[in-house]
Amino acid sequence: MDFLSIIIIAIGLSMDSLAICIAKGICRERFYFWRAIKIALVFGLFQGLMPLVGYALSIGFSGWIQQYDHWMAFIVLSILGFKMIYEGCFPKKADDCREFDLKENDNRELSLINWKNVVTLSFATSIDAAATGLIFASYPGTILKAVVVIGVVCLLFSLIGMFLGTYIGKRIHLRVEIAGGVVLIAIGLKILLEHLLNGA
Repeated sequence: MDFLSIIIIAIGLSMDSLAICIAKGICRERFYFWRAIKIALVFGLFQGLMPLVGYALSIGFSGWIQQYDHWMAFIVLSILGFKMIYEGCFPKKADDCREFDLKENDNRELSLINWKNVVTLSFATSIDAAATGLIFASYPGTILKAVVVIGVVCLLFSLIGMFLGTYIGKRIHLRVEIAGGVVLIAIGLKILLEHLLNGA
């Protein structure tokens, strides 16, 4: 799998985290960079490691996976993509401003991060990434690169999401899950067509 494909997959997978961070950024009146970095690191860590978990679980099936890797990539990414599009069209109603990242006190700059909620949301938004580990089973030389790229991209998107949510989220309604879903479906179709056209 080429580096560009890994980046595109990473962008698609990061859309859930981006959407969550935008939604929660709306709840903040100011953007605190170092607090946002800490939270984004957690999101990036979970998003980066989950494909490794999926990859490890699929090692025993690598021979079978290699025969159908292009179809598996297409099916897995399409399912994840359509799921994200659906969630973007029919977003869940949630208590958006209830203790996402802060335990508020009189001094917002010194308020504590609610790590329990941050970890819970980071895990929830990274579950889909585990499925992509199955795809990398037939590309063993790329899994570590994929882990790093997916983690870093998610970190950056989470940080950007909190910034956007804080300053423009109240004025603009962003449906980033839909864009992420389209991206995942497109990369899955690209992988399938490349294999079919090359006679793989």
